[in-house]
Amino acid sequence: MSERLSLFAVTAPGLESLTGRELEQLGLPPSGTEPGGVAFQGSLIDVARANLWLRTATRVLVRLGGFHARALGELERKSAELPWRDWLAPGVPLAVRVTCRKSRLFHQRAVAERIVAASGVSGTTVAGAAPDDEECPGQLVVVRVFRDECMVSLDSSGALLHRRGYRLQTAKAPLRETLAAGLLIASGWHPDEPLIDPFCGSGTIPIEAALLARRLPPGGRRDFAFQRWPRWDAALWPGLLQQANEIALARAPAPIIGADRDAGAIAAARANADRAGVAEDVEFRHAALSALAPPAGPGRLVTNPPYGVRVGERGALRDLYARLGQVARQRLAGWHLALLVPSAPLERATGLGFRPFLHTRNGGLAVRGVAATVDAVGGRDRDSLQPNGSC
Repeated sequence: MSERLSLFAVTAPGLESLTGRELEQLGLPPSGTEPGGVAFQGSLIDVARANLWLRTATRVLVRLGGFHARALGELERKSAELPWRDWLAPGVPLAVRVTCRKSRLFHQRAVAERIVAASGVSGTTVAGAAPDDEECPGQLVVVRVFRDECMVSLDSSGALLHRRGYRLQTAKAPLRETLAAGLLIASGWHPDEPLIDPFCGSGTIPIEAALLARRLPPGGRRDFAFQRWPRWDAALWPGLLQQANEIALARAPAPIIGADRDAGAIAAARANADRAGVAEDVEFRHAALSALAPPAGPGRLVTNPPYGVRVGERGALRDLYARLGQVARQRLAGWHLALLVPSAPLERATGLGFRPFLHTRNGGLAVRGVAATVDAVGGRDRDSLQPNGSC
């Protein structure tokens, strides 16, 4: 259990630094960062801790080993030298996901088949894997071949880490939990501040805020692939959960409010919050933006407004963003605003002088997190680039 392992936390693009900060807080300082993830070292218990606590990572990989290979025979021979039997239980099917770039080995399925053959694991094996947003059958093996250097890793997470186990009901265009947590953390929100999300949908941002505020682990209500490994001692997991319970707060220290004009979305949000164990920490309101009634502030508005991908929606969306800016100037003096937006024109429609603090992707679209502070005097945004702050 104390063996030092080479580990890698996979992230969505743009969230690498946030995951690195989370690892540092867990006492697992990053050893390197690259697009799509953060390398670090730790024991098998640290693998469990990372899966339990990381809010912004997609999955946690254990690197079995790396080597140079330019031919399939060489790939299979060197892969066979990896310690497969130390990690895989007999009969567990393998799913192999391969990426090849700038290498002599370029046929991904052929690489996957050689990896399966090299593993020597008895029982059914599967060459190929489900899409990244679907859970793979059995044990996922991740193979990366770049410039003829091959890295073979085992996925320790199973279902992607955004699947916290609470969101069984969703509204349209749901925001992944990992991205919601990243938006909250990157925006600078502190749990002592009131928080409001006027476009909360199925409640992901308010629920993730409540989990943060109460210091609850995001992975405390699900299981993980590493729990099926022969090396893992199942008796350790209850102790990790008990340690988490000991530092958790009984209630969120400040109001957290989610609102949406869709009654169905609010019903789903309440059900999701109940499953997450934070139903008492979030107030959900069935209300349109024009009815926004913030708690005593100042606080922070953090939201993922509608994007609109069809041409006919653009005019209505500009009006919605303009209305958001108007409501902010009227009712949120002194508040900080953080939005996830897909385009500068929609951002400008608010009439607020936003500045970017996060660049990532959501649902295949390039988006960025932008922030502004509404001036407490005169209702203008103190960072505004427009002379009168009007829409």
